[in-house]
Amino acid sequence: MLVSVVAGALWAMLPAYVPNNAAVLAGGGRPIDGGRTMGDRRLLGDGKTWRGTLVGTLAGVALALVANGVAGPVGDTVGVALPRFPLAAAVGLAAGAMAGDVAASFLKRRSGRERGAAFPGLDQLDFVVGALACAALLAGGWFATTFTPGRLLVVAVVTPALHVGTNVVAYWLGLKDEPW
Repeated sequence: MLVSVVAGALWAMLPAYVPNNAAVLAGGGRPIDGGRTMGDRRLLGDGKTWRGTLVGTLAGVALALVANGVAGPVGDTVGVALPRFPLAAAVGLAAGAMAGDVAASFLKRRSGRERGAAFPGLDQLDFVVGALACAALLAGGWFATTFTPGRLLVVAVVTPALHVGTNVVAYWLGLKDEPW
């Protein structure tokens, strides 16, 4: 039972876990905020670009489509039934993850934090909140059956550790300027 809940939760979040990493790899391009400010601070900053957002979203959707093709064999190997992603859920998870990250950047600027500054809690869960909210909005029935309370708890507990771990690796590889 526990293996099924954990595996199902992590599998269901794959399209949300990948977009921000893909956005870092795509990097650069025109900032979403176009350089605009609110008061004396940028709305978002140079780190949130249209290219990164598009590439991140497409990477998450593509991963969901690939996951659909291998869910049966992988699930059989692990011994659990893994969720499949309708297109609306894939788009909701991937685009929502990017939107959550953009919203967090806005909040960080409003709280006086500079680009790259740590904001514990928000940094690790912003994309999760965005992904889950958008998936619920775009694919409500799928969301309700896929994200059971147990799976949501796994996501809330495991995601911060995964987020920190992948960011440390990206930092070591020179893909990020800070390890958070």
